[in-house]
This record gives sequence, structure tokens and C-alpha cells, in this order.
Amino acid sequence: MTRAVVIGAGIGGLTAAVALQRRGWDVTVFERAASLEPVGSGLAVAANALKALDTIGAGDEIRELSAVQGAGGIRRSDGRWLVRTSVEAASARNGGDSVVLLRRADLVDALSSHLAPGTVRLNTEVSEVDAEAGLVTLPDGRVEADLVVAADGIHSPVRSALFPGHPAPRYAGVTSWRVLIPAEGVPGQAYESWGRGRVFGVMPLAGGTSYCYATDTVPAGGGGGDQLAELRRLFGDWHSPIPELLAAASPEKVLRNDVHHLATPLPAMHRGRVALLGDAAHAMTPNVGQGACQAIEDAVVLAHVAGDGGRFTGGTGGPTGGNDVLAGYTAARLERTSKIVARSASICRVTRMRGPLAVRLRDTMMALSWRLAPSSVNGAMDEVFGWTPPAP
Repeated sequence: MTRAVVIGAGIGGLTAAVALQRRGWDVTVFERAASLEPVGSGLAVAANALKALDTIGAGDEIRELSAVQGAGGIRRSDGRWLVRTSVEAASARNGGDSVVLLRRADLVDALSSHLAPGTVRLNTEVSEVDAEAGLVTLPDGRVEADLVVAADGIHSPVRSALFPGHPAPRYAGVTSWRVLIPAEGVPGQAYESWGRGRVFGVMPLAGGTSYCYATDTVPAGGGGGDQLAELRRLFGDWHSPIPELLAAASPEKVLRNDVHHLATPLPAMHRGRVALLGDAAHAMTPNVGQGACQAIEDAVVLAHVAGDGGRFTGGTGGPTGGNDVLAGYTAARLERTSKIVARSASICRVTRMRGPLAVRLRDTMMALSWRLAPSSVNGAMDEVFGWTPPAP
């Protein structure tokens, strides 16, 4: 049986492991953390990622977790709507699918349930990878694999080793906060509110919880102290229910991180027997909600390109050599993900506007575009959401 090693048990790594096992591969996932308990936050699984999850038998169970209702869109800090859409409108454009907002932990649990027992080895850090030989160095020895999947995150050591001269992830100009909040009785609307250099987003989750996130345009390296108090200072006078949500939040639930992205696309998403996946390959700002979605797409495309276990011969030469096969993965994924990284970064730049005149012009243009050409606004993401997985 052909062997694959996956480095990292995040969303992309777990999806890749499931997809490869379904194709008959012997898969081991090495995760340096001591548990699979993910960072306490939420994420969006859009129509394109739901179609990808369908290929591994996990789409419908994720759809059942949807709690979004009614209208959503973009608002001003005073609550006035700039752009509005609805679950029904999104579903009509995307073959019946909208977006599922859920806890990251719920998606991790769903993916893990599709893996064979013993697939994931926790508390195991990979120290080195030989891309040409497929050798993975562990604390207790070395493992040889026909395929190595590097899903080791935005600061990927594997990416740095494979492409040592490539620019590192760049600070996007904003820091972010994330928090899960009990929110019984809060309408199930998903929206972002934009102010002067600041954003506050609300995502309703199943079980009466809201996932809230925020960004502010500040220098990198801040933080420390009571971050919930900082959120209340920055957003406490914004429209309802933002102050009420923040009043119900717990300080220990607030996470703060500077936002970085891989602004310069990699020359390839593979080298030798190694394929880069998710943030390791194309880290992006969160402004189009596609970080996890693109990792899921990567995983199912990689499994499709790799083919059934036993047919992938590894190595770098010959018509079925690892390098030749993985060139198909780069061809299928690099251009698409690079465009989405650039689109997300451009939206991030728009949210960073602080000048009163610039913000007023931005808001006016958004509102006019929605009123005069709502179909164009609704269709702006059709190229992203309309993706379909490769045929089996």
C-alpha cells in the first residue's frame, strides 16, 4: 500500500488524510500539539468547501450545523446597512448551498470521525523533511513516504526549507480578536460592520452561540492586558447587539493575533514528493472567509491528483513519478489560490481606511453599488463559490 505522511492536524491536514485514506492510501498524521482541541473560534464553510467535503462523505453532516437565518451583509458602525443579502439569495446562486458557520472544533471532530483509528500521532514534531527521498525525521527516527503533505501552517518550516529564498508571510496591517459568546435570543444574522479602520463581525452558530471577530489597523506586536476591555473600548459604542454581545463575553475566551499573509505567491505548491497545503501554501487574510475553504479544496484536489494507493510510485522521474504527478496539483491550485489571496488582501486594505472622507466615499460607493446593481454585488464571489471538485 502506498504511504502518505501528513504534517499538521488542522482542517487541511485532516481533510487530506481522510481523502487519501478513501483512495486506499496508508496515512499517518503527525501533529506536534498534545491534543486535537483547536483554538476556540468559529469558521465559515462556504459552498465551494461544502462540495469538496461531499467528495469525502462529510458535506451533509456539516450542512446540518447551519444556524444562519434571514438577511446579512455589511453595515456601518451605526447599524445602517451598506450591502444586504440573504441565505435564500446565496443558495439560489450556489446550487442550494449557502454558507455554514460553525465552531472550528465541530469541523475537526467531524473530519476526525472519518479517519481510521490510530491515524493521528499527537505530540510528535517533524524536524526535517527530505523532499526528494520522502524522508520525514521524527524524534524517534525517520519515516519514508511516497507522498508528504505539509499542512504545517502559516509559518511552515517545510515551506521555508523547500523555498528558502521566498519572502516570509507579511503583516497585513491589522490585528484581530476572536471570541465565542453565549448569545441566546440574538437574531441569526451574519454580518460585518465597518468603521474607520475597524471591523466587527458576528456569526451565529448552532446551540445559541455567536462567534464574533474584530480587526483594528494598528502596528504589529501589540497585545497584553485585558483584551475584552480593549474590545469594549473600541466597539462599545457601535450598533446593537455588539455592545450586548461584548457585555456577555468572558475575558479568558478572547484571542488576539496579528494578521499575516503570504503576499508573494510561491513558484509551486510542491517539490519532490512534498505537497504544500492550506496556510503553508497560500496564507491569506480572513476578509473573504476562504482560509479553511481553500485548504479543504487543496486536500481533495491533491487526493484526486495522487490517485488510488498503489498507483503513485513516488520519486521525481518517469510518467508517474511524484514530482510529475504533483505538478498537476500545482497546476490545479496555484493560480486559483493566488487570486483569492490577492482579493482578500485588497478587501483588507479597504477596511483599513481611516480618513473621514475616504471612509465616507467607500461607504457611499458600496451602498450605491448595492442599490443600483445588486446582482453584480451578489455575484462578486461566484468565481470562488462556484468551484466544483474534480470528477472521480
